[in-house]
Amino acid sequence: MRNWLQRVMAGRYGPDQLYFALFIAALLLNIIGAFFGGSVAGLVLDVLGYGLLIWAFIRFLSRNIYARRRENDRFLRFWWPVRTKFAGFFRRLKCSRTHKFFKCPGCGNMLRVPKGKGKIEITCPRCGERFRRKT
Repeated sequence: MRNWLQRVMAGRYGPDQLYFALFIAALLLNIIGAFFGGSVAGLVLDVLGYGLLIWAFIRFLSRNIYARRRENDRFLRFWWPVRTKFAGFFRRLKCSRTHKFFKCPGCGNMLRVPKGKGKIEITCPRCGERFRRKT
């Protein structure tokens, strides 16, 4: 069985980040569609979910590796800024009890300073800009 699967997958693209994103989106659409039951909205969500699932498996089994890598690169160029915004938000949320966050007026870099130090002068490590803020 294992050898058969290796022979089938030889030369195929396989999973990547876009595959997992499509798979998760398909599952979410089908779960949300289940809440709508037999209504038109539920049917549309189910069809969209199954369409994404089929697209994910077609990409998974594709032999056109160059085209799939290009698609994944385009997806990652869109996804990484979104991901880093969410990661930064959750990082700031986690440290919100002990630190305050300020944007550098010079370069826009996000700076973390300890809370409860009063009015302090902050120096941006990226551009060297100095500014005063109350922590």
